[in-house]
Amino acid sequence: MSPKRHEVIGIKQVVRREWYDFALDRLIGGDSAAAIRAGLDEFISERLQSGGYGERGDQTYTKAVTQIMKSWVIPANDLVPFRGAALNHARAADRSERIVLHWAVTIAAYPFWHRVAVVVGRLLNLQEAVSQSQIRQRCYEAFGERTTIERSARRVIRSFVAWGLLDDSETKGMYRRSAPVAIANHDLAALLIEAVLLAMPEGRAPQSQVLSNPGLFPFQLPHMNAGAIAARSERIDAGRYSLDDELLRLV
Repeated sequence: MSPKRHEVIGIKQVVRREWYDFALDRLIGGDSAAAIRAGLDEFISERLQSGGYGERGDQTYTKAVTQIMKSWVIPANDLVPFRGAALNHARAADRSERIVLHWAVTIAAYPFWHRVAVVVGRLLNLQEAVSQSQIRQRCYEAFGERTTIERSARRVIRSFVAWGLLDDSETKGMYRRSAPVAIANHDLAALLIEAVLLAMPEGRAPQSQVLSNPGLFPFQLPHMNAGAIAARSERIDAGRYSLDDELLRLV
């Protein structure tokens, strides 16, 4: 497992779901990485983070393109098998399932995205609405008080909102939980769980902690035990952890 991605922030722009869809469509269609990057450059250059249209600076949209490319098109070597499984699922999946796949490949490639989701999920477990200042403070406690942390966390939060996974409240800078995305397909759920393990530096955790991970707050997973999860991925192993829990780990 490459440790570098667990140490870097990497999120430099708000990135919208439809931009991910564009790249995935081209990837499924068999386009080369160079062609997909060129297509993304053109596609995003006239699309704003808000979802509207307008010219953007090269440096701005190039950062968004890089995130999408590293998530779907040119993942780190140790993520290639996982990306391949996600791509195979996408080929046959309904488009409504893509948001789960986009989230999965993103947290695998950019664990900071998952760690911010954990912060938000924990806060939402305690209260109905969370503020940007609360998220910022929790991120400072977790990652250190750096301007880079604040800016990157804000971009992740705004991406959650753009994806429809977190709602703006009536008060500026306040957020509420959106209706969770229900996942009925067990293979898709196993991919998401694998992505959570990939986002963890250790690559392993008790089943109870994985399934109740606050970073999964946007989703509602089906009931699955560790054996059922491991049976759906040759990259996950399940073993006894305690009398009433099992350990999930990457292999």
